[in-house]
Amino acid sequence: MGQGSAQRFEEQPGNEIDPPSDAVIEGSDVWIPQWNSDPVDSKDGDLHRDIEAVDKLLSGLLSAKHEEGSCLSRYNSASYQRKLAYQPSSYLISKLRSYEDLHKRCGVYTESYNKTLEQLGSNGSSSSSDCKYVVWISFSGLGNRILTLASAFLYALLTNRVLLVDPGTDMADLFCEPFPEVSWFLPQDFPLKHKFSKFNHNSPNCYGKIMKNNRSTDPSGMILPSLVYLHLVHDYDDDDKLFFCDQHQSLLHQSPWLVMKTDNYFVPSLFLIPSFEKELHDLFPNKDTVFHFLGRYLIHPVNSVWGLITRYYQAYLARASERIGIQIRVFDTGTGPFQHILDQVLDCTLKENLLPQTERRTNVVGLASSRKSKAVLITSLTAGYFEKLRDIYWENPTVTGERVSFYQPSHEEHQQTEKSIHNQKALAEMYLLSTTNVVVTSSWSTFGYVAQGLGGLKPWILYKPENRTAPNPPCGRAMSMEPCFHAPPFYDCKAKKGVDTGKLVPHVRHCEDMAWGLKLVDQQD
Repeated sequence: MGQGSAQRFEEQPGNEIDPPSDAVIEGSDVWIPQWNSDPVDSKDGDLHRDIEAVDKLLSGLLSAKHEEGSCLSRYNSASYQRKLAYQPSSYLISKLRSYEDLHKRCGVYTESYNKTLEQLGSNGSSSSSDCKYVVWISFSGLGNRILTLASAFLYALLTNRVLLVDPGTDMADLFCEPFPEVSWFLPQDFPLKHKFSKFNHNSPNCYGKIMKNNRSTDPSGMILPSLVYLHLVHDYDDDDKLFFCDQHQSLLHQSPWLVMKTDNYFVPSLFLIPSFEKELHDLFPNKDTVFHFLGRYLIHPVNSVWGLITRYYQAYLARASERIGIQIRVFDTGTGPFQHILDQVLDCTLKENLLPQTERRTNVVGLASSRKSKAVLITSLTAGYFEKLRDIYWENPTVTGERVSFYQPSHEEHQQTEKSIHNQKALAEMYLLSTTNVVVTSSWSTFGYVAQGLGGLKPWILYKPENRTAPNPPCGRAMSMEPCFHAPPFYDCKAKKGVDTGKLVPHVRHCEDMAWGLKLVDQQD
């Protein structure tokens, strides 16, 4: 089937266009979408109207230099996800191409890399190499890792450094290489790699510890080691947070090797560093597109994970008039499903008209048939919420006549961060959520942040329950599709005193789901 076409599924007598939740479509009539039109706006739920040629390069965001077969998701994702929420700026596209050239020139085992590697253990930058690096340590759960990768890459763009990624235990089993021709993975023979897991805020080369030991010294006159460790984990202290001060960014520039460990999407605080302000404005005129663009640029599932995504999408989601994602993350202890969570999900989806009301009268057999069907994708560690929601819409007809089907790819019961197959399924589910038309996410969940950002979706956020009681209101619409920075600094670098960093500029505000967190919003919203 050629690009820009779709194999149309013809509805025949007795042929279910919206299969039940436990059915898998067999045979050769699986419909592969090849357009970017928005199904919600299609008349009469006809998804086969207004088929457009697929923008494989995402308006220039992606390079055309990659070999397609080695990573099917890179150029085929546009067939499954919505159009980009905005057009990327020409400056961002130019910057990405320039970065790719830099990565090729300074990548692993190049002459420049080998020269810079010789500096490890020395002080300052004395090498003739003009290449500098930021090394990202694989740390925390999958959602956190994806968000911190985007954060580290943006920092690399802003500081003209090359991003090298610690592959950890499973990064190569999850993600394709994002840059043409040269790997982004740190090699196994990199010195100190075996010590990464032990790096913390007490490590000798930790920037916060260096500052703590030199409080009486003017930073502008200091000489740093060639390798500096940046501890940006949620337990970091005030000295570690000096990373977000302009004066300290100038000092960090002298070290060719920065090694970063973080579980935070720290992008909002980069927007509060004056020396980055103009560059960030030129890169992202719409401030709430940072993760949307960088995520679509960097995050490409490997072929095995892409198979999980496409097979599930084609079997269960492709033919629906509308796709709704509901991501349920429960932080309560004990065995679920919990009734207050179910009540909250139903209250939110019904009040916001995401799901139709049901007719509970027992003498009602069925209402006038509607051509419109809704496929609801549930992601949760337990199957209980899916089963209860499915049963409600199985046992009771909708007042609109719409057909509503529920699907849940997996239920792993508990998070298993170190298991490769668990993370492959988690990545597939994040991606599937990003293909929906509307999405409901859970407070505090980085899993939901990734899905909404990749999909360019402003989610409805389920507010965090207290005392096992469904909150009122149950949910609210997010200000933007950007993730929340859960542990930001509250410090005025110039005044050297505490400040509410959520009130300094109009495009950095406090998060809806975490009052002390920070997120980017577009000033026009």
